[in-house]
Amino acid sequence: MNQPVPINSSAAVLPVLVAVAGERASMRFLEFFAVNIRNPHTRRAYYRAAEEFLAWCASIGVPSIAAVQPVHVATWIEASTRELAAPSVKQRLAALRHLFDWLVNGQVVPVNPAHTVRGPRHAVTSGQTPVLDPAEARALLDSIDTSTHAGLRDCALIGLMVYSFARIGAALGMAVEDIYTQNRRLWVRLREKGGKRHAMPCHHKLDEYLVAYLDGVGLRDDPKGPLFRTIRRGTRELSGTVLPQANAYAMVRRRAVAAGIKTKLGNHSFRATGIMAYLKNGGTLENAAAMANHASTRTTQLYDRRRDEISLDEVERIVI
Repeated sequence: MNQPVPINSSAAVLPVLVAVAGERASMRFLEFFAVNIRNPHTRRAYYRAAEEFLAWCASIGVPSIAAVQPVHVATWIEASTRELAAPSVKQRLAALRHLFDWLVNGQVVPVNPAHTVRGPRHAVTSGQTPVLDPAEARALLDSIDTSTHAGLRDCALIGLMVYSFARIGAALGMAVEDIYTQNRRLWVRLREKGGKRHAMPCHHKLDEYLVAYLDGVGLRDDPKGPLFRTIRRGTRELSGTVLPQANAYAMVRRRAVAAGIKTKLGNHSFRATGIMAYLKNGGTLENAAAMANHASTRTTQLYDRRRDEISLDEVERIVI
């Protein structure tokens, strides 16, 4: 009988090739996602890759997960390269490698069939996240009507991502008490990836946005409550429910269109915009990495688009 996979309200069921391998294999498969992976985004992505791979194996006649061979993995990965970008294919391969390692350790399969399979080459020297020019970011923030609860919230959220380099997940995970005063300055406390806690003093503009938001919507009396919340239908006032990431993305797209910005923005664009603005104004890569809570400056370098501006200037020298 198919069993539900514990992946955050997913309706997914146990793949057939796992179910036919027996109860031990089924339990070990479920434990990989429920016990071994803590990040919900990674869990969903890895399960999707495993589910699609095992469904493909079943379609070509592989009888059980224990019968999967390296040639099956290599063939599926090769087919994936014709449909997906290299990073997505590498993620799929990583999912299979980690899953089969877990199954080998649990004595469900004898060897890891994904271990010897090579993924596509992929070298990254510059990030792909769309970045706003500082003037565009300022125009976007200034275009938001802050006479409403939604406007105050949106201005504070976008300002937080720009001026503190906060990831959207960390921003939406904040409680009201994560905005606090220290040494007569307003600070923000972020819970970043991997459970890391990160605190930063507020830029004076971010200070203005956050104070206006807290006072304008009356959140100071609920220190344990979520900082960024949905708008209650029919009232235009904040609810007690945390703002979902998908709703934040829709808000960003809506605000960008209203401000006349044609760049296809995402939530991560504001983190990238803030880092780029800092570097353009003489900030160091090392301090940018510390402020962004990056483990290595190599990650921060992906946000450095100053070379793009040099390239554009040089392109304009082509006069015909």
